[in-house]
Amino acid sequence: MDAQQKLDFLINNPSLDPQLKAIALKVRDSERISFEEGVYLYEHAELSYLGVLANHIREAKHGDITYFNRNFHIEPTNVCVYDCKFCSYSRMIKQREEGWEMDVDGMLEVVKKYDSEPVTEVHITGGVVPKQNLAFYAEFFQRCKAHRPDLHIKALTPVEYYYIFKKAKLSHYDGMKYLKEAGLDSMPGGGAEIFHPEIREKIAHDKCTADQWLDIHEQAHKLGMHTNATMLYGHIEQYWHRVDHMERLRQLQDRTQGFQTFIPLKFRNKDNQMEHVPEVSVIEDLRNYAIARIYMDNFAHIKAYWAMISRDTAQMSLSFGVDDIDGTLDDTTKIYSMAGAEEQTPAMSTQELVELIRNVGRHPVERDTVYNVVTDFKDVTFDNEPKKNYYALPVVN
Repeated sequence: MDAQQKLDFLINNPSLDPQLKAIALKVRDSERISFEEGVYLYEHAELSYLGVLANHIREAKHGDITYFNRNFHIEPTNVCVYDCKFCSYSRMIKQREEGWEMDVDGMLEVVKKYDSEPVTEVHITGGVVPKQNLAFYAEFFQRCKAHRPDLHIKALTPVEYYYIFKKAKLSHYDGMKYLKEAGLDSMPGGGAEIFHPEIREKIAHDKCTADQWLDIHEQAHKLGMHTNATMLYGHIEQYWHRVDHMERLRQLQDRTQGFQTFIPLKFRNKDNQMEHVPEVSVIEDLRNYAIARIYMDNFAHIKAYWAMISRDTAQMSLSFGVDDIDGTLDDTTKIYSMAGAEEQTPAMSTQELVELIRNVGRHPVERDTVYNVVTDFKDVTFDNEPKKNYYALPVVN
């Protein structure tokens, strides 16, 4: 059966919970589900039911296409003024001898390493330190564009921008405008965590608030920039906190249409201040992807990071609403492994990634940052060339 037939079969099941049937009918008719219905899915829907609904939406939007991209990752510093309880990556200022802090020349040297490679994007994110300020990033963006004008710069999150703009005494709009004019093209989705203050205060009390995070994205959208959004799930939040988080994003997207991709990020408990909190199961990962696809009706794409959740789970996620699984890696980013991901030394060639997608009956397409097709791999035949490692991709886009 195809996705439509599976949905019809589900709806016609006489034993289906009436409220779940009502939600399935909304999905069939392309109607938005409510906040209460989102919570109901988390509390009552089985994985198989969610998979039918999410895959129906995924295939209606994208068919069998599964996207990936090739970029490289610069982490300017892992030293940070903030103390997020879930973070395994950053080092506080008082521990800065355990970390690194790059200068503009050092960042540009990383860019130059990829001069002969077919990358389309540089992704920049890391910790927050005072000396990496507005002038620092404006200089880097300008020099990067002067060196390689066609390279898309996707850089920093509202966590960094809020700190930078506050220090520079600029509004969010004026700060984003200034950096866009310096060469910034788009913004990744990190730093969102969980928006509701009763959770945010416990896990990330000193970083920007939900309203500040959302406003910085809104100003970027007003400037014509595309951005992404994330949600850190599977720690101390309740189901309704997840729906509250998605609802705030959905409302902003209704106003601006500036978000491209929603990326649920699984909490990992290795080497951080929340080691006592158990991680959720793969079943819960798949349920969460599926509910995200059902709820986030105005987001074009749902992404899963194969390097964070494992190759097998990434393959399964393609039947639960996901249409993007990130891309090739050369293990230069430490954000995945330091948090305890299955892939401690993540590396996958383009051929391996294409075959991973094909092996579950999906259609692999390499994209650029804004989802223009770079290469359609549907009918590409690979020679048996030696394995090539490519480029580090971000943990949060």
